[in-house]
Amino acid sequence: MSDESRAAAFRESVQGSSVELAYAGHKTFLKGEPREVENVDDVDAAALGIPYDGAVSNRPGARYGPEAIRSASGWWAYLSDYKGGLTNMQTGEQVNFDDLTVADCGDVPVFPMDSETTAESITAHVATVADQTFPVVLGGDHYCTFPAVRGFAEGAGHDRVGFVQIDAHTDTVSESPVFGTDFHGSSTALIADSPHTEYSDVSQVGIRGYESPEFFEFADETGLNLYTMRDIETEGIVSVVEDAVEAAAEDTDAVYVSFDIDAIDPSVAPGTGTPVPGGLTAGQALKTMEVLGASDAVGAMDLMEVAPRYDATEGTERIAAYLLVTLLERQFAE
Repeated sequence: MSDESRAAAFRESVQGSSVELAYAGHKTFLKGEPREVENVDDVDAAALGIPYDGAVSNRPGARYGPEAIRSASGWWAYLSDYKGGLTNMQTGEQVNFDDLTVADCGDVPVFPMDSETTAESITAHVATVADQTFPVVLGGDHYCTFPAVRGFAEGAGHDRVGFVQIDAHTDTVSESPVFGTDFHGSSTALIADSPHTEYSDVSQVGIRGYESPEFFEFADETGLNLYTMRDIETEGIVSVVEDAVEAAAEDTDAVYVSFDIDAIDPSVAPGTGTPVPGGLTAGQALKTMEVLGASDAVGAMDLMEVAPRYDATEGTERIAAYLLVTLLERQFAE
């Protein structure tokens, strides 16, 4: 038998055999190499999925978010493989995705009926990645962000972490008579009550809908950096996000970015559990990630609350992947 298999001979002789179509192959984030979580110290970023939605207060389904985002992200891997260097027509920048190395560590173990053990799992796995490289967390409901931020701080050795939250909701409910203290509406309260972050280190962008009657007074008293959709309409998205990341980076060692997909208007991204009208446009969301990606302070990120079964067009997971790629592109590939 020849040392070279027929399959290898075919791939060598037929042009284009090395190009993997967006919908083909293993479903890893940006078609990154599958890696064990302990073996990512030689890549720019490593993805972790959290297929957990046991802490939602409305529609479930975010457990399917990581799988959907991974599948959607294959388009950019295909483009970069097929076309080589690319021109980003929104930014006008040349992008070489060969300069961006990404691994995919699969999904962390989750325990659907045990939020505490699930949180411990998230913290341990994010900490292991953060000790080596830039974590990219694919959610999952927004409660998962709390243990992820904790893992980032502990793994990277940061005493103080700033937090930029792009979201329709503030998630500052300390305790709910229905959902208790550990649900997706309490994640920011838990982060601000942790040893690594205070409310003055938190910037929230895109807030709308309804909060408690005294919420503006609460923001003033705690030092929370609050930017509502009205602020964005008045001041512009670039100015708001620049102010937000600057505030979160001040006096902190690094900034963790959390993007809840419900920050985007549900006419664009309906695949989420708690949609609120009047949100960011697709263009505003992408511009947000451009600005954040240009900040040296940003050291980790997540994309949460994608519930793909509420969007038959698959547009929600597509823009979610686009947002992640945009930030990583600015960080590592320009």
